Amino acid sequence: MSTPALRAIRERFHDAKITFLMEPNLRELVRGGDWMDECVELPPKGKRSIFHAPYRAMIGQLRSGGIDGKRFDLAILFPNSMRSAVIAFLAGARRRVGYNRDGRGMFLTDAVRVRHRRNGLATVHDVLRDDCPIPVGGVPFQTRLPVKPEKYIPIPIVEYYADLVEAAGCDRPGDGLELFTTAECDESLAKKLSEIGIAEKRPLVVISPGAKFGASKCWAPERFAGVIDRLIETQDAAVIVTCGPGEQGIAAAIGLAMKRGGHVFDAPLLSLGELKSLINRCDLLICNDAGPRHFAKAFGVPVVTVFGPTHPDWTGTTHTLERIVRVNVDCGPCQQKDCPLGHLDCMTGVSVDAVFDAALEMLAESAAMPH
Repeated sequence: MSTPALRAIRERFHDAKITFLMEPNLRELVRGGDWMDECVELPPKGKRSIFHAPYRAMIGQLRSGGIDGKRFDLAILFPNSMRSAVIAFLAGARRRVGYNRDGRGMFLTDAVRVRHRRNGLATVHDVLRDDCPIPVGGVPFQTRLPVKPEKYIPIPIVEYYADLVEAAGCDRPGDGLELFTTAECDESLAKKLSEIGIAEKRPLVVISPGAKFGASKCWAPERFAGVIDRLIETQDAAVIVTCGPGEQGIAAAIGLAMKRGGHVFDAPLLSLGELKSLINRCDLLICNDAGPRHFAKAFGVPVVTVFGPTHPDWTGTTHTLERIVRVNVDCGPCQQKDCPLGHLDCMTGVSVDAVFDAALEMLAESAAMPH
């Protein structure tokens, strides 16, 4: 979601050395891109304070300027964390641009105002419950669902980042996402498809059933399996179920529930680079509201996204090749990792028929596209 802003930075500072400070597991995500000249990895989690040698070594590397030994002129902070602001300060960047929130303004030279903050801490989750007690006088209590108050009005993250880089002097970017594959990962993925006999088979449909956010974002495995069976039966589709670390159980459950011949890539897992290559190659992605959804947008691939507790406005773009399938519920979108009420109606209300119908629509769009 940051790639339009990263492109704007590259174009504005085209002669500069640009360094990414990033989580180690994201290196594969940015491979092949030209947004940066080098990447510096954050220390392992649990080793990110001044008391840890890996952290001090990272700060020293940043203070020395990396590959050319020059002090950084500018740091642009995409995360909202206090930690990112402190790192930029300790690294000695002359100018530090970030959002003025969570008490970190003292570490910034350019504290950007958060334009979508609500006035006060009003929440939309004050509702009347059918099972709430009736006190003396017969007036029901106004009960609050056990969720955190929403401090911010949902806006697309791409717009949030656009405000940030505009404050740093860049032209305002659009919302076209971009990613790149590498020849190495393309070849590795092609070999794996050839080994299971679907290297040239069309349509190729990818299922990504996980979500790092939490269980509340995950559509039921048996429903994914129901869509897969119907796609194979009616469209003669080649279907691959993929997953990330910690999501193998979901993928395996789909494999057990399938009655047709889909393929589950859970042992071994695809690398992040191979996943990019797979989604770039496929005709349709079906997924929850999670990272792979944005891979499809970046590569111009049709995608059907099942939404539950999260608000679509946070991740909205003008990508026309997406169909969002969701149901309206009184208690959502709650933005919670686990359903506060224990029923998860926002996900169980999404039917196999609805996702299958959206998939057929997007496969028709895909068939009209050049491959």
